[in-house]
Amino acid sequence: MASLNKVFLIGNLTKDPEMRYTPQGIAVLNLRLAINRKYRNKNQEWKEETCFLTAVVWNKQAEACNQYLHKGSPVFVEGIIQSRSWEDASGAKRSVVEVRAERVQFLGIAPKAPAGSAEELHTTPDVSVEPSTETAWLGESEEVNES
Repeated sequence: MASLNKVFLIGNLTKDPEMRYTPQGIAVLNLRLAINRKYRNKNQEWKEETCFLTAVVWNKQAEACNQYLHKGSPVFVEGIIQSRSWEDASGAKRSVVEVRAERVQFLGIAPKAPAGSAEELHTTPDVSVEPSTETAWLGESEEVNES
């Protein structure tokens, strides 16, 4: 049976990027995203709902995101859905579903950049790299904040 795991998201960061490094020195970054959806209910009234997801970005792409993105930045993320689980320090089993980013593209204008600066427009190149095969990384022993 065929299967497909691919996701395309456009949203805004709810927090500044969270950069870490694995014990092997590989950059890993968490992007907390809010993705809004507008729709009409049965009564034809407009409703809006927001989905909050974490995208995990690796390697040089993580470093570029950490340099140019901040809370409120609009981004396009292409990746896959992944789930992982671990045991926290108290012995409780934890699990999370997140997006493993294969490509992150910066959208729009950075609100905190000074007018006329080179960073005003997010025109940095798309830094796409092959996804890391790293399966054990920082965060397996950390508690996940569900926000």
